[in-house]
Amino acid sequence: MRSIGEMARDSGLSVSALRFYDNAGVLVPAWVDPVSGYRWYEPGQLEEARLLACLRRAGMPLADIRLVLAGWSNADPDLVRGLLQAHLRRLERGLAEARSEFSTLRTLIDHRENPMTSLSTATVQLSVPASELAAALDSVRFAASTDPELPMLGGILFDIEGEHLHLVATDRYRMAVAQAPTLGYGGPRTQVVVPLPLADAMRALLTGDESVQVSVDGDRVRLETADRQAGGQSLGSDFPDYRRLVHLPAGRRARVDTSAFAEALRTGPVRASETREQDDEPRDLSVLRVTENGTVIVCDDGDDDQDNVAVNREFLLHALAAGARDELILELSAPTAPLAIRRIDDELTFSILMPVRLEN
Repeated sequence: MRSIGEMARDSGLSVSALRFYDNAGVLVPAWVDPVSGYRWYEPGQLEEARLLACLRRAGMPLADIRLVLAGWSNADPDLVRGLLQAHLRRLERGLAEARSEFSTLRTLIDHRENPMTSLSTATVQLSVPASELAAALDSVRFAASTDPELPMLGGILFDIEGEHLHLVATDRYRMAVAQAPTLGYGGPRTQVVVPLPLADAMRALLTGDESVQVSVDGDRVRLETADRQAGGQSLGSDFPDYRRLVHLPAGRRARVDTSAFAEALRTGPVRASETREQDDEPRDLSVLRVTENGTVIVCDDGDDDQDNVAVNREFLLHALAAGARDELILELSAPTAPLAIRRIDDELTFSILMPVRLEN
């Protein structure tokens, strides 16, 4: 018998993936210890697990994976070949359609001028209270992307407009927005994307209550305190127009005790997701619902209410910590609409999480 750890090591599936496929009835262990709940697999199941890993990497839907494994165990190669061929045709058709759409998008991008999201080449200087800028950076840093294939998201947007500096970070699955007051700038809206290493270096200088100077000169950005400075080159890519993303449909609002809610998430039930986010591992999901009395509950496995909203648990815990308040407001709309985490005293500082579709 193989332990779940040995099966994960030899099959290419993670332990969390093996748990997910057990719960889904796709790859059920030969024996589960009734006391510890530990899973054990027969040697013959290793071949099935390796096949499952291949099918998963190929993006085959769970329903088809079940059929392939059934055909495999029943020694029905014709069924298996037919399912593989059908999936390959779907992938090829999808790729052809995607190429066509991307060709259209490139044409639109090449011909579209959008000064609202273009990086500024002007020279800008302004003052920002150090404590306010530090708090804003802390509120958005968690949502920045670390995906090397999306370098334009590997930084924090400094959006300067009038008397306000908006900071924005996103990795496509979540977005955080914060605001700090400014002095000394009355020019047009200016944007610069500060790469994460430089943003972290700036944050390290923000230790007092005095004002600091932020300057932008072409593709260079610099922060100066009384005796130190951090500066460097901004990212040479445009940042998404975040203002188009923050107009969410009206949802049900619930006030939560941040510490208690975070503990409920950490200790409450989770579900595994087939959705791939930034790596090839399933993610633990927390399924939420606002009750009639206005409280947010973490739903158990048997709760399939149509209004439930599933989100990445780790991302939600990060957002709660970044909210930096004893109480926060959660705003939930439809299961397909983003979840918003807002401050009670400052709704201009908030984050949103994309929901995750639950497998049937």
